[in-house]
Amino acid sequence: MTDTSATQKKDGFSAEERAAMKSRAAELKTEAKRARGAEKAAADEADVLAKIAEMPDGDREMAERVHTIVTTVAPELAPKLYYGQPGYARRGKVVCFFRSGQLDKERYSTFGFSVQAELDSADGLWPTAYALADLSEPAWERLGELVRQAVHG
Repeated sequence: MTDTSATQKKDGFSAEERAAMKSRAAELKTEAKRARGAEKAAADEADVLAKIAEMPDGDREMAERVHTIVTTVAPELAPKLYYGQPGYARRGKVVCFFRSGQLDKERYSTFGFSVQAELDSADGLWPTAYALADLSEPAWERLGELVRQAVHG
């Protein structure tokens, strides 16, 4: 009997994980080559919008909605690719990001926060990622509130 998990993972990483790491390395090279300022910001946002446009139906609409929420609630966050998918950064550091479940071959998409997010709670327990699947309007509103809190504390 063969171990399919061992054949699907090389060196402990799945094909999707290796692809994400390669994407991140390419993103860092691109960032280093780009000029600073408005020209860089426009190019980074164009990259994010192009990535969203490539997503399969369902995830594309969800990523578009996430993009609208983040850029409306926290316009100070700059869109940029993060491991090959949409991320939103303050002073070059990603605060929050969207992961397409279909592109990652996962059961659901996720919206996550990095250590840059100001979501800390007094009891020492706070979320760092959420599963996204058929969100209700109140759930979308909650996502906007979380982004606001992540940026403004």
